[in-house]
Amino acid sequence: MSDLLRAPAEIKYAEELDWLESVDDGPKPFSWRLSPKMVRLFILGSERSDGLDREISQKWYGDRSFVERSIVTLASDRGLLLIGDPGTGKSWLAELLSAAISRNSTLVVQGTAGTTEDHIKYSWNVSMVISKGQSRESMIPSPIMTAMETGAIGRFEELTRSTSDVQDALISILSEKYISVPEMDSDNIVFAKPGFSVIATANSRDRGVNDLSSALKRRFNFVRIPVVTNKKSEAEIVRFRTEELLRRHRIELDVPPTLLDVLLQSFADLRASAAAAGSDDEKLESALSSAEQIGVLEDAILHSNFFGERALTARTLASSLVGSLARREPEDLAILNKYLHGVVEPRSKEEGGSWPEFLEGGRDAIATLS
Repeated sequence: MSDLLRAPAEIKYAEELDWLESVDDGPKPFSWRLSPKMVRLFILGSERSDGLDREISQKWYGDRSFVERSIVTLASDRGLLLIGDPGTGKSWLAELLSAAISRNSTLVVQGTAGTTEDHIKYSWNVSMVISKGQSRESMIPSPIMTAMETGAIGRFEELTRSTSDVQDALISILSEKYISVPEMDSDNIVFAKPGFSVIATANSRDRGVNDLSSALKRRFNFVRIPVVTNKKSEAEIVRFRTEELLRRHRIELDVPPTLLDVLLQSFADLRASAAAAGSDDEKLESALSSAEQIGVLEDAILHSNFFGERALTARTLASSLVGSLARREPEDLAILNKYLHGVVEPRSKEEGGSWPEFLEGGRDAIATLS
């Protein structure tokens, strides 16, 4: 795993998955590697009441009902659509579900304006077609077709970014559970094996890009993943991902709890400001998700490790926050400047602590970008 920049979940957590499979005596739908209860336990982590001989780490933070509904959907013959704002953990949940159920989370199609039917069905090895003709041997199956043939979970990222033609092609796959290959005279239908399903993700901010048809919506069960706003849950998510970052980069650097509180409070303040804003120009372009909090902290940690005094400071954290969230000029800079003067400055006078240094670092960062 050390040779991989980013190991998929089934490799990263292979030991846990092997152990869970060895003690799993629950009923398993189709070709699932784990029972539904064990899939949930793998994703949400173990509790003392589970009575296991070892602890299973929590990997996704969110409402238990979202995970349970997702698992139940995949045990049926319907597709699963995870929808929510950017950075809410949709793709990570899809990867964990695929890893636990199929031990393969890499059968992925990325939805873009350039995605074609070939990407979800099949294409051809031209040189083999010229030499041997069109056959199963010369066919290049898509990740979705491979999932069908192996009874695994196929993933479709950013479904609403793909065109209506591609979405329509997915309707027949979800409905009929087979793909026809009209170019061949025989053996020209690829049937899905039991266990096949599709997990798609969609960005709720992409509404109107390529809206899903009513026919396609009927083939999916929707699970809406909200932005995590509970401070305790947010702190757990940020702490979990930060520890992973430090291990991956082999960095020995402490993140003071007071600075983590400053980061969480800053995002809470900015979300409240966005909710009260009268127009989009008065809101940051950022979704202010947990993923973006992690990005801000990661940037600050790496900067402190490589260019600082190997200690995270409030000044560095503020600089990272401004640099990460100021995407439009001058709109975002004006919003951040208003936040520093209207919220952080009074708080720094009243509470002290890390806030005065955070205020100073934020002002310097805005002055540099202005």
